[in-house]
Amino acid sequence: MTEKEILDIIKSGENSFVEFKLNFNIDVIISLCAFANAKGGKVIIGISDIGEVRGISIHKESFQTWLNEIKSKTIPSIIPDIEVVDINNKKILIISIPEFPIKPVSMQGRYFQRKNNSNHQLSLNEISDLYIQSMQISWDSYTYPNSTINDINLKKVAVFINNVNKIGRFHIEEIEIKALEKLGLIKENKPTNAGMILFSKENLRYNVHIGKFKTPDKIIADKMINGNLFDVLEESLQVIIGHLKFAFEITGKTTQRTEIPEYPLNAIRELLVNSLVHRDYKSSIDIQIKIFDQSISFFNPSGLYGNLKIEDLKTDNYRASTRNKLIAEALYLTSDIEKYGSGFIRIRKAIAEYPTMKFEYKEIPNGFLAELNYSKQKLSLDNVVDNVVDNVVDNVVDNVVDNEQKIIDLLKLNNKLSAKQLSEKLNITDRSVQRYLKTLREKGTIKRIGSDKGGYWKII
Repeated sequence: MTEKEILDIIKSGENSFVEFKLNFNIDVIISLCAFANAKGGKVIIGISDIGEVRGISIHKESFQTWLNEIKSKTIPSIIPDIEVVDINNKKILIISIPEFPIKPVSMQGRYFQRKNNSNHQLSLNEISDLYIQSMQISWDSYTYPNSTINDINLKKVAVFINNVNKIGRFHIEEIEIKALEKLGLIKENKPTNAGMILFSKENLRYNVHIGKFKTPDKIIADKMINGNLFDVLEESLQVIIGHLKFAFEITGKTTQRTEIPEYPLNAIRELLVNSLVHRDYKSSIDIQIKIFDQSISFFNPSGLYGNLKIEDLKTDNYRASTRNKLIAEALYLTSDIEKYGSGFIRIRKAIAEYPTMKFEYKEIPNGFLAELNYSKQKLSLDNVVDNVVDNVVDNVVDNVVDNEQKIIDLLKLNNKLSAKQLSEKLNITDRSVQRYLKTLREKGTIKRIGSDKGGYWKII
């Protein structure tokens, strides 16, 4: 490197690819490991933390001594490039290392990775994730411990196959077990982690915890949902919708009502699916969904995966990095995921019709937090709807209409829900639900098809 190139780097300061050190010591080897476990980088020796050129004393045997120490204290052994540059008659040492192909590299049993301008020591989960990424495999492709094919609910698999063939993105002709083998959900007659999460007979306790809050310390309603992933997805969505508010725009001479949900429902579904697909299933922490009067947040027990950064998510051309590839593929085949890496883009488009709504997200300790929030007074789409939304959101004066609409929305998602199930989801009495159902039938909004036990509700 030329003197000008080095001075330009020094002027820019320490970052994801550059570290300054005054002397060669153990911290230099730590930085080299951190760079090797990220995107590579340079340790420039003879420079102070504030970019002052101090220089370094180099002896005849120094290079070989330093190389031997780096090699002996790292596993797998790394061998960097070393270059000396003269700046103002002072020798500056540049030690460069590229990204290592098989990660992670350790320094005397400790693992580090470069993040921004510092070396982050990796946890056991982060070490495991880094190895899996470098091998281009995913955790959900490993077989589930102590499991057998008998642990798989084949009825759920049959429903999945039918849905996949109906969507048409992929066609499955084989019987259930063969289909799972073809999709990598069974290996050597054992279910993979993905296979069990999607179709296990037993509850694996990967919980989704949903709470309705009046204030951060005052819980109005609380629900814990678990089971196989497809059931968890649909039940969680129904519970969330049951806690949302709706406004109605009256149009036309026939007083036809257009429903306007508090949040765009496709955005809510995207956030929920994102949490389930990208969750770190090695973590014992639950997915946590908190619903307040003007916000809803999704906490997912996992950070961003691979090389994805928060800044990338704010663009419309980021490249997705998927922690659980087989789970993501299964949900893609059932059309629960439209396109890899496009979820946040679709959320931004969905909330564009909500003028004061914000979509915010960040990494926090032990996970990732995404939130939708809005200002009450300008939630609606136009002046007519503004008045309706203010009435519903601010005062909630029409509880009857609100509950009737919630029943309709729940039945749209599952038309076989019983009155008792509707009562549980809406947190109202069975008698009230029966009254609402009767009113809706008299209005011609819904119709009962078949018997009370075996029939279903038809939305007219």
